[in-house]
Amino acid sequence: MAAGNVDYEDLVLELHRIEAVKFGEFKLKSGLISPVYIDLRVIVSYPDILSKVSEAMWARLQGNAAKFDVMCGVPYTALPIATCMSLNHGTPMLMRRKEVKDYGTKKAIEGAFQAGQTCLIVEDLVTSGMSVMETVEPLEQVGLKVTDVVVLIDREQGGEARLADDNLKLHSAFTLSYILDTLVKHTLVGADVQAKVKQFIADNQTHTGSKVSASKAEKKRLTYEERAPLAKNSLGRQLFELMARKKTNLCVAADIGSPEEMLKLADAVGPHVCVLKTHVDVFDSWTGDHAKELEQLAQKHDFLIFEDRKFADIGNTVVMQYGGGIYKIADWSHIINAHLVPGPGIIDGLKKVGMGKGRGLLLLAEMSSKGTLANGDYTKKVAAAAEENQDFVMGFISVSPNQWGVETSPGLIHMTPGVQLAAGGGDLGQQYNTPAGVIGERGSDVIIVGRGVYKAVDPAKAAKEYREAGWQAYEAALG
Repeated sequence: MAAGNVDYEDLVLELHRIEAVKFGEFKLKSGLISPVYIDLRVIVSYPDILSKVSEAMWARLQGNAAKFDVMCGVPYTALPIATCMSLNHGTPMLMRRKEVKDYGTKKAIEGAFQAGQTCLIVEDLVTSGMSVMETVEPLEQVGLKVTDVVVLIDREQGGEARLADDNLKLHSAFTLSYILDTLVKHTLVGADVQAKVKQFIADNQTHTGSKVSASKAEKKRLTYEERAPLAKNSLGRQLFELMARKKTNLCVAADIGSPEEMLKLADAVGPHVCVLKTHVDVFDSWTGDHAKELEQLAQKHDFLIFEDRKFADIGNTVVMQYGGGIYKIADWSHIINAHLVPGPGIIDGLKKVGMGKGRGLLLLAEMSSKGTLANGDYTKKVAAAAEENQDFVMGFISVSPNQWGVETSPGLIHMTPGVQLAAGGGDLGQQYNTPAGVIGERGSDVIIVGRGVYKAVDPAKAAKEYREAGWQAYEAALG
């Protein structure tokens, strides 16, 4: 399979040689176990292969007569590919910032361009098309037109159809099927592995218009109003009703340095949130007056307070930590959370303090940090413990509830941290996902946003944007 001076078959063999394409068992960011893993970041260490990759993608564009004035690589793996294409063919390149700085020019798109020009998007790999759409939006906001997307590999899991829904033409150098066929031909992969990968692709389609996705969608997702009476914990029921009434599924994490800053943020974002998450144990001071003012703001703006204490001790100890100490958390926080590492006794201890006060407990079933141990069998045991204690357990801190392999009661709520408008990773291992990915693909109910709001120049405006994104994702998930 050659086009121009590009030998596509030889390039597949080289990608396999440098282990850019691997076969085995790999846990994806979504939590799925995949029989194939594609890691194209490695190609930056092989200049000759990087050059061939860029030429293979360029040849596809030329063969399909794509027209564009400038190009923009999706951060980060596609940036060196786009740079090669720009250098070799003279097309100006733009860059999208994953996080817009609150100083300097504060631009989301860097480079020289004019409104009305057509911009080609360059990506290394497409699965669902979400990362591409996250780049389309800021380009269109500055007046650029986007009609074409070029990728090295199409995983054939619905990305092409998803992009077509937004009138975007996908040009791929390879499909995953072609890569498999080539490796089988050269006896580098067995027919059994090929069959396993193709079955994985068929079973994990992302586009809602596809046959597989449609079959999964046969079970209707309930609205927050429909789920409220199914909640056996009174606070869980209140939260479902609050979200429906206020039309928000946003929780802002007020992970900041002082009570005064936290209260100021609470007042600013309060109109847009269903829950405000606090970390009062990071403050140098905390008084009953601070707690009282926070409760007043919660009443004023109609939100619940969630102290992210992450209890993790034996029952007798958590009774003292929750009900007493200098923070007296049970007196003012509607929601708390806990690890199940000590066993179910921790639920009994917290229930002893909070049940009579009408409080609710979230169990930490998964975490959004890189390398977390809260997954697999542990997550399933947490789900089982929640089902048995629904009078006090109102739900979970989760990441990918759709991938647990166990069905939880619709009266239990899922809250997911690590959400930003653009996916990626933080400096300390935090893994970020988009509102659409969290609510739609992963099946969660509430998005928890921290730095995307409290580090924004205008936190209230940022909270409004996340609120709208979260609610749109919820409505789309309902069909």
